[in-house]
Amino acid sequence: MSTEVYLIRHGETIWNKAGRFQGCTDIDLSEDGIKQANHLKEALKHKFDVIYASPLRRAYDTAVILGESNGGLLPIIEDDIKEINFGTWEGFTFHEIKEKYPEEFNAFRSDEGKLMGGDLTLEKVIIRATEAIRKLVEANQGKKIAIVAHGGIIKAALIGLFDWKITMYHHFYLGNTSITRLSFVTPSNPLLIGFNDMHHLPGHTL
Repeated sequence: MSTEVYLIRHGETIWNKAGRFQGCTDIDLSEDGIKQANHLKEALKHKFDVIYASPLRRAYDTAVILGESNGGLLPIIEDDIKEINFGTWEGFTFHEIKEKYPEEFNAFRSDEGKLMGGDLTLEKVIIRATEAIRKLVEANQGKKIAIVAHGGIIKAALIGLFDWKITMYHHFYLGNTSITRLSFVTPSNPLLIGFNDMHHLPGHTL
């Protein structure tokens, strides 16, 4: 029996709207982010056996709202799906980082994937995220799992699970409360079933 995994990005924050790197900075959901989480909750009623969440508030609070339509499930905190640590870049926009840290920015965008924060490189993040997902699949075989995390860490997990190039990180996007579905025959054998699905949000079309 396969294990179904829904990788869900948290709802919007004020920093998301402003285009600021959040990383490990613990920013609350905005009013719009709470609304998005409630739309997500309605779309995914009675789907899950277990819900995991990053310890950061924006992800954990999204997971709590999702649990309300899934038998009142409370999310289990999983530290290894915490967002990437961007260090001194956190709070700046993409453009500001490019202007203030041009050499470091180019290293981040290259195959090196160097980071300014505690994670050091994208490769280390990819390993962390991939191992976390496989561990949760191993512990919940045959179940439906929601994992509520962050855009950066979900992208890193997908790169690791499917053995994509590190630079793929910069070539796809995941929206707030987007759903990416995976099916695992075994913890090391994933299939990508759905990607960046936001059909639950008003005005969003496929």
